[in-house]
Amino acid sequence: MPAAPGGPRLLLRRLREAMAEPVSPQQRLDRIVVLIAANVIAEVCSVYVVRDDNTLELFATEGLNRDAVHITRMRADEGLVGLIAKTAEPLALSDAQSHPSFSYRPETGEEIYHAFLGVPLLRAGNTLGVLVVQNKTYRVYSEEEIEALQTTAMVLAELIASGELQALAPGAGTAARRPVSQRGVALADGIGLGHVVLHEPRIVVKTLIAENVEREMERLESAIEDVRSAIDELVERGDGLSSGESREILETVRMFAHDKGWLRRMREAVQSGLTAEAAVERVQSDNRARMLRQSDPYLRDRLHDLDDLANRLLRRLVGQEGRGGDGLPENAILVARSMGPAALLDYDRARLRGVVLEEGGPTSHIAIVARALGIPAVGEIANATGLCDSGDAIIVDGLSGEVQIRPTPEVEASYAEMVRLRARRQEQYRALRDVPAVTRDGVKIGLHLNAGLLVDLTHLHETGAEGVGLFRTELQFMIAERMPSAAEQQTLYEAVYSAIGDLPVTIRTLDIGGDKILPYMPALEEENPALGWRAIRIGLDRPALLRVQLRALLKAAAGRPIKIMFPMVATVEEFTRARDIVEREKAHLRRHGYLLPSDCRLGAMVEVPSLLFQIDEIAREADFLSVGSNDLMQFLFAVDRENRRVANRFDPLCGAAMRAFRLIAERAAAQGCPATVCGEIGGRPLEALALIGLGFREFSMSPAAIGPVKAMVLSAHAGEVAQLIESELTRVTDGASVRPALTAYAKANGVPI
Repeated sequence: MPAAPGGPRLLLRRLREAMAEPVSPQQRLDRIVVLIAANVIAEVCSVYVVRDDNTLELFATEGLNRDAVHITRMRADEGLVGLIAKTAEPLALSDAQSHPSFSYRPETGEEIYHAFLGVPLLRAGNTLGVLVVQNKTYRVYSEEEIEALQTTAMVLAELIASGELQALAPGAGTAARRPVSQRGVALADGIGLGHVVLHEPRIVVKTLIAENVEREMERLESAIEDVRSAIDELVERGDGLSSGESREILETVRMFAHDKGWLRRMREAVQSGLTAEAAVERVQSDNRARMLRQSDPYLRDRLHDLDDLANRLLRRLVGQEGRGGDGLPENAILVARSMGPAALLDYDRARLRGVVLEEGGPTSHIAIVARALGIPAVGEIANATGLCDSGDAIIVDGLSGEVQIRPTPEVEASYAEMVRLRARRQEQYRALRDVPAVTRDGVKIGLHLNAGLLVDLTHLHETGAEGVGLFRTELQFMIAERMPSAAEQQTLYEAVYSAIGDLPVTIRTLDIGGDKILPYMPALEEENPALGWRAIRIGLDRPALLRVQLRALLKAAAGRPIKIMFPMVATVEEFTRARDIVEREKAHLRRHGYLLPSDCRLGAMVEVPSLLFQIDEIAREADFLSVGSNDLMQFLFAVDRENRRVANRFDPLCGAAMRAFRLIAERAAAQGCPATVCGEIGGRPLEALALIGLGFREFSMSPAAIGPVKAMVLSAHAGEVAQLIESELTRVTDGASVRPALTAYAKANGVPI
């Protein structure tokens, strides 16, 4: 298949002209296959497109029987074309009919052709179709010919992605624009209907075909050099890190930036007639397609490194150095590979209707913040950023973990009805707002809010919560561009008191470290950040930081009661040291004539398992305890809650977890120390029912959880549940869960769970 005079560059120019002609989509596609066949000197050129039902359909051909167009279809795993679509790899054969995957289609008349070359039509790693050329002779296609056809395929992929080919197959969309349904992991309750906003948007390459190849090569080389220099500078500077995982990551990225194979493929793509940015896009689309099909998690993880490099190059080439996504449109659904809580807080929450992530588990901090803000969220949606484009219609189902991209009108109508039903259910919950949360046997249950921003406090009135059981102070630090001053902290805390009126509030001191890194503080490299320098450990080692916050809290609460809680306390001695700092700050304020709080109570979060073996001592020293169930379960079961491979390996209603909770409730009660639950399980009706059976009477949760939990409380009988839990824990000896028995009880007694 020797190339015609002018080669791939001439073909690309002719393709550009053909794509601009004012003709019908079918005429345009017919013209394109003729051009390709003539340019590469092949008897056959055919385009197969992946339809919305995941079949491959012949959309155009030069050389095969044209009556087969829109007639010939095959499954995505059928024949040589299906094999290419499945593997996203080119396939070159000198005798196609001898290949075990060959599937004969008599209506096409292809039995006289032997040599076969097919390449996938890729966009953002997604296979949109297959481009095939065939010859009668038994011949071997060269690497240069394969490369040239791949370059041509990129241009065709953009044509398919435009959506205009839908008109060629009435009632069905092509793969680029077809509806897509994906199931991931539910992170935050709720249903959101809206349009895609990419958190780190794909750079749209508008100019694919080069006018001046030499100039495009210069632009590519300049961008490569800029990216290399920037990464070299990061590695050399190291942000204060001389060793460890972060430096290794930077070294890996630098290795990719100097990878000769990656650079060679981009240069060859430019030589074939693509612009510099189109060459980067084409090579990275190939990389994504291959790596997304890898079973090795290490290889799949390397995709992020290559994506980062490709995006750096593209941003330099198109002059977009900043992050996109600011200035949200109405009804925005954020789609991202990953996102931290600070990044989410940057967005206008009044316009945000949902979040879709490729990564992130139910107990990750991004999930916790999304729940606190009442934003439906779904995680672990593979290749989410490659499946959709900005502006696509999308539905996020934070109940089932499903995401509907470009939904059909029927699916959209179904979800709209679900939203209406949820709204009616919320009306029922609102009707319970002023009803005391008391069980059928007269046990009072306190329901409080978890909050971290002033906007969260507006939910107090809406939900009828009895106060704020956990106010996370670190969110103020995470969204700031610099460390908040003492005056700024005091202003926030005064605003909190103003917003809650006479209701109680428990304020947690700064809980940073681990995965909650402040953007303006040097990152500390640790082998295991979750078990490292964080929370109260930072406060005790850097007492000035803790003293500034405590002074701001005490001054803001002048004349009013205050409850201060210390996170990640592992020993009684840590708590007493923190208490001593509070006493010194109170003495300082007293000496300088400040009005002190009318009552100051100090508590410890029970989230480190060591406190289970000091529970009597800490209950005697602290004024109250609050169980942080997320971290307690993480440490108790040695399960990293950010690691999706292990995050769901245990049930919080299993015997071990239930006995740990029972120990806390019983020993705190014996010492006369109030114990609450502020972790996520307290906001789930079934789990909260179990905790009531264990003796807990105070819970703090996200605003959306107040209504469902109160409805459960009003229908429950605390005494019966206590007997059931005790019976189950006596019976369960093999780590089994009390969930089945508790679920059966709830259903039998009409307790909504």
